[in-house]
Amino acid sequence: MAVLVTLLFWSSAFAGIQAGLDGGYGAGEVVLLRFLTASAVFGVYTLTGRLRLPARRDIPVIVGLALVGITVYHIALTFGEQTVEAGTASLIVASAPVFTSLLALVALRERLTPWGWFGMALGFAGVAIIALVGGRAPGFTRGALLLLVCAVATAVFFVYQKPLFARYKAIDLTAYFTWIGVIPMLVFLPGLIREAPHATLSATLACVYIGIFPAAIAYALWAYALSKGRATTVSSTLYINPLLAILIAWIWLGETPTGTALVGGAISLCGVALVAWRGRRIRAA
Repeated sequence: MAVLVTLLFWSSAFAGIQAGLDGGYGAGEVVLLRFLTASAVFGVYTLTGRLRLPARRDIPVIVGLALVGITVYHIALTFGEQTVEAGTASLIVASAPVFTSLLALVALRERLTPWGWFGMALGFAGVAIIALVGGRAPGFTRGALLLLVCAVATAVFFVYQKPLFARYKAIDLTAYFTWIGVIPMLVFLPGLIREAPHATLSATLACVYIGIFPAAIAYALWAYALSKGRATTVSSTLYINPLLAILIAWIWLGETPTGTALVGGAISLCGVALVAWRGRRIRAA
């Protein structure tokens, strides 16, 4: 249930970001308003007195994961959607389980079967097709490259936060990731102050929505799911995201990805499925 609710919220984030961009905010201002909102949600959580302070030895890891999984990922995602439509963006980011498997091969010493290697190649091929034809402009756009950065950042975030769940509650870790990750985003604060009075109400509400639900609540639920299962298994459910994201973007924004992008997405998701279900041998000794 935690994964299901998370996927629903995360799928809506792609359209929410686009709504913020279309309503008068710049990309930096959208991501800052989103995570200021999420930070406020976790600020309310601290009033319960249940937040556990991190141990000194864990602070470098928590900071590093926050910068990769929150700062880098969300800045790249929001700027990427300036040139790539919401539904297409979700197809590129959905390649994250392939990168997670590749990282687990190195970090967790997991071996891939021939099916796994074939699935990984298939996933990369599909992403390449989307990146080349899925943007608003022809060819490989900067936005497509930024969305590939998102997929890699997601893999790092998922794999390396797993050991921390032995010592921290999922919601506590998510709070720290959010508060630390928003700090570099404050560089966009002057622009947010300047643009907020002129942005549409719907754009502001969209940014607040993606801060409360896809950011604060969904990240806490996803961390809970990761604490109960394997990172590779849980992350493999992300292949559902594009299907939901495309439907939500169609309803909310009236946009649909190109036929070629959908073909690339289908190829990529087949690759993800192969890696997740047929791709792994028993961990090496």
